[in-house]
Amino acid sequence: MPAPISPEDNSFLQDTPGRNDAPGWPLRAWGLALLGALIGLALHVLLTPDRGHPVTTTRSMAAAFFSVAGFMFAVLVERRRILWSLAFATLSGVIVAMAVYWNAPRTFSGQDGFWQLGCGLLCTAIAAPLFQAWRGQYRNRQDLWHIPYATAYQYAWANVVLWFAAWAFVGVTWLMAFLLGALFQLIGIHALNDLLAKDWMVLVLSGAALGAAVALLRDREHILSLLQRVATTVLAVLAPVLALGLIAFIIALPFTGLTPLWETTKSTTPILLGCVIGALCLTNAVIGDTDEQASQHLILRLSALALGVVMLPLALIAAISTGSRIHQYGLTPDRIWAVVFIAIACAYGLAYLVSIIGGRLRAAGHIRRANLRLAIALCGVAFVLSTPFLHFGALSTADQLARLKNGTTPADQFDWVALRFDFGKAGVEATRRLAKEGSTAEIRQAAAEAFKAKNRWELQTLHKKSAEQPIDETRLNILPQKVDLPPDLHKQLQTYDACGFSGSCTIIYEAGSAEAIIVRGTFVRLWQRVDGTWRAAPELNSYPDSEQVKESEQALAKGQFEIRDVTHRQLFVNGQPVGNWFK
Repeated sequence: MPAPISPEDNSFLQDTPGRNDAPGWPLRAWGLALLGALIGLALHVLLTPDRGHPVTTTRSMAAAFFSVAGFMFAVLVERRRILWSLAFATLSGVIVAMAVYWNAPRTFSGQDGFWQLGCGLLCTAIAAPLFQAWRGQYRNRQDLWHIPYATAYQYAWANVVLWFAAWAFVGVTWLMAFLLGALFQLIGIHALNDLLAKDWMVLVLSGAALGAAVALLRDREHILSLLQRVATTVLAVLAPVLALGLIAFIIALPFTGLTPLWETTKSTTPILLGCVIGALCLTNAVIGDTDEQASQHLILRLSALALGVVMLPLALIAAISTGSRIHQYGLTPDRIWAVVFIAIACAYGLAYLVSIIGGRLRAAGHIRRANLRLAIALCGVAFVLSTPFLHFGALSTADQLARLKNGTTPADQFDWVALRFDFGKAGVEATRRLAKEGSTAEIRQAAAEAFKAKNRWELQTLHKKSAEQPIDETRLNILPQKVDLPPDLHKQLQTYDACGFSGSCTIIYEAGSAEAIIVRGTFVRLWQRVDGTWRAAPELNSYPDSEQVKESEQALAKGQFEIRDVTHRQLFVNGQPVGNWFK
């Protein structure tokens, strides 16, 4: 079993050079609490829309810089070499801020910009323990770039534990604040509750609590070390369970074949990569940072070896899965990212397999050396991926256009939504070009409609899963009595603001009426026939645009306002209101 845990075990302190801050450094606790509060206030100012105008890229970039740089400084700062900590924290903030700058606004729209931002964060997260271990060494010309693995391993786990423990402290702080607010409210004092409801107060209090938590935990390294040992011990005990499951999965594949992997779910690659990450974490929890700290229990050691062996087969199966989808549907940014992650998983799997074959039961030392090299390489790869040097959108655009040109993808099945909104500037430019120079009238018309669309929802009828496919009649419940729906309305029932692609759908419609109410769960939408065409009625609670906001402010400044009684309609089911009201 793993080495016994004791509150008096200060090996983490003793074995980690440079962590010689005396416990109880009050300046750090107060300073980081103040820093967290100031950063929270800055985030409120930067991320609050100005009079209805969206948050700019510059503001988002500044918010990312302050958040990352502030947290990194809190994790790294010590009495010694404060400027080193400040420099590394600043560099970390710049890396993430530039990732936001290069990718905004795609960073916040769920496309490949999100992955590039994630790579920037991953780069800084990996670099932090490497920097901490390197900074703590007494160096000379011979070992200037030496990074001791044991120290880096301890810092890596400690930083993870520190992250979760600090946020747990933030949660406890808010529970206490809400309790005090409720207490004073009992005697008619609402000031504290009103204060806690302010948007700026949420960020200020959370930032102050997070900074204070990091400082307090770092002032009590023995507690942090104990939490780290508890986490690694618990994870090590889980290693046999995961190892047994993954081995059984690999053994079953020759009998089941790979076909069920794609018939059951489209998430084959994420699931397999998740298993690889789990195997990686549990293996390192078992082997520890040194042979003395590694588990001595034979079952746990064998489980770690088994997990190291199955990582490469799982990564290769994920590669086959992704390769199959690329062959069938072509490249997209998401699939290229999947290829990148699979390549990283294969690198770890191959390194672990070679280490185990070479070292057998003494493979832990080889794995540790491989871990350090792989971590440095992964940090560099993550940094490159966070920059605009690799244009996944351009690669995807070129591949999809080639498939359209050679007929691999028929024009009526081409994914115009992805080209217009998911492939970045290259996709937009390609859509504009095809609208003018497409090889067929069908392509030119589809590209023109895609280029004019303001958002992806307007292209539902062009998507391969669009409303052109007839809706399953068994999904429909027409009230108050079953009648034939107008063809134009029936054709649009699978759009997102009607019945959608799945689930039961109720349509309240009377023959000859110019209105139909579509109900899907708690979703209620009024459809109307206007100028002979059925369309969804505008939502009454929609947000005004910037021009309307400006006109409203000018009218209010002149005192032009009035209060009217408004009559509206709303759907009631079993006597209870459902959904939004409508005219």
